[in-house]
Amino acid sequence: MKNKHVAVLLGGFSSERPVSLSSGKACADALENEGYQVTRVDVARDVGAVLTELKPDVVFNALHGPFGEDGTIQGILEYLAIPYTHSGVLASALAMNKEQAKKVAKAAGIAVAESKVASRFAIQNKHPMKPPYVVKPVNEGSSFGVVIVHEGQSHPPQVIGSSEWKYGETVMVERYIHGRELTCAVMGDVALGVCEIIPTGHSFYDYDSKYVAGGSKHEIPAKISSNIYQKIQTLALKAHLAIGCRGVSRSDFRYDDRHSENGEIVWLEINTQPGMTPTSLVPEIAARAGHSFGKLLSWMVEDASCLR
Repeated sequence: MKNKHVAVLLGGFSSERPVSLSSGKACADALENEGYQVTRVDVARDVGAVLTELKPDVVFNALHGPFGEDGTIQGILEYLAIPYTHSGVLASALAMNKEQAKKVAKAAGIAVAESKVASRFAIQNKHPMKPPYVVKPVNEGSSFGVVIVHEGQSHPPQVIGSSEWKYGETVMVERYIHGRELTCAVMGDVALGVCEIIPTGHSFYDYDSKYVAGGSKHEIPAKISSNIYQKIQTLALKAHLAIGCRGVSRSDFRYDDRHSENGEIVWLEINTQPGMTPTSLVPEIAARAGHSFGKLLSWMVEDASCLR
């Protein structure tokens, strides 16, 4: 039904506002080209009242970060009984909390990296585990606040305990996994292609690698053996289903093949609100699977529901 009125939620007030503005604009433009009636909503605290007045048929959620992908906006949309894209309240909240999501993935038989959750102040003077390890905010995306502590580093990164830190009091400390960065998109109940992300001029897939043109090279399909490729697809779909995701998601992995081709495959996290910017991975992976950007978004709009 291309005559549907779609409200595209974008912007918002998390640290990922610039990403959401870019994703939202790209989605709104593409949906208009597909024939939908589109209203762009730059989300503020009055979003419930705005949507009540707009009365859209569907909400396309292009928000990123806290409030937009942690179950909060999803709960508002459930209360308003407006069908919406992506995952529901529980899956969104679960996936956004990296440590809890890993517990569910591990229980489903998916290999995850050893980790612990701690106050950022508790780890500022003493290594919480033997380096190398990674420190991540528990509830952030787009690699905000990610710090890699390398082998031989004499003390934890000082920024974590400083006043400059703005990513919450609780952090996750995770064993650093050597190897290649792989990601796999899931659309409905189908795992799409596997992509290898090769940062260019960056030590890891950080914010600039994700969103600055030329910040990373995307190898689709990833140049890995067919059995590893299929295993990544299987694990991505398994994580999607175990966490209860709907619509589109993307799982990130590390693949350490330094010592053997079978190597070690470790699931890092699942993203229930993958970026939809011009440099984002899911639209590129979907395109290689035969789904144009407009057709991908149309599928998401038609897939939208409540009670997700």
